[in-house]
Amino acid sequence: MTHAIVTQQSPLQPEVLKAIAKANPEVVWEKLPANFVLPDDPVENIAQPFLAAALNDSLEIAQILPPEAMVASNMALVAKINRKTIVKAPDWFYIPKTHRTPIIRRSYSPHIDGEVPAIVMEFLSEEETGEYSTRPTFPYGKMYFYEQILQVPVYVIFDPEDGRLEIRQLNVSGQYELKRLDENGRYFVESLNLYLGTWHGTRLDQTFHWLRWWNVNGEILPWGAERVAQEQILRATAEQRAEVEKQRADFAEQEIARLKQLLAEKG
Repeated sequence: MTHAIVTQQSPLQPEVLKAIAKANPEVVWEKLPANFVLPDDPVENIAQPFLAAALNDSLEIAQILPPEAMVASNMALVAKINRKTIVKAPDWFYIPKTHRTPIIRRSYSPHIDGEVPAIVMEFLSEEETGEYSTRPTFPYGKMYFYEQILQVPVYVIFDPEDGRLEIRQLNVSGQYELKRLDENGRYFVESLNLYLGTWHGTRLDQTFHWLRWWNVNGEILPWGAERVAQEQILRATAEQRAEVEKQRADFAEQEIARLKQLLAEKG
């Protein structure tokens, strides 16, 4: 680490100190202190709980997450930066491999509790409150924290009002690079082997733009209610098919009996 010597004769200007902090922050990975009071802020976006639950619902139905993986929302991600404990609580995140524990987590410390999140999402509120912030000093911007401190490979910013979906991915220089969506408006998330895209419609009486998952065959992963509806349709179709087959069999049996009767009468 490079140390700057500061004297009374030549004090460093605040902007220089900020540049030093940005270029080389001191980061320590540790558990959240037991006496640390987590902020009890209200959810910034009323759609957030619905969006996060919908993302989880389809993943659980598809049963594609390994036992050691974890998805969470509004859980504190912890890092100590320049001797200060910093927490950020993304609207949704996915971690491929964690150290399993019987204790209910109140926070997650990368490199201590498991791997760094593979993907972090923030949903825009009515008034933007820092999803794009790259502030390199306390209390640190969200984008700076995810990019420079945690180095989360994929950062998603989503606006449920207009459906705007922005995907940023770390490049070889460790900087976020805005990625282009494919022709279907989706982005392939390698860590999940799924496509992420938007869908406008209604779920639980809430109508807006939703984030949805698609598999590599282009099939949307259904929510629980959609899966039930699909199964009901399949069951009804199967029952109709069985009834048609029964009617055919009954007709054939009746026809055979009629022919036998005719033969008997002529015999």
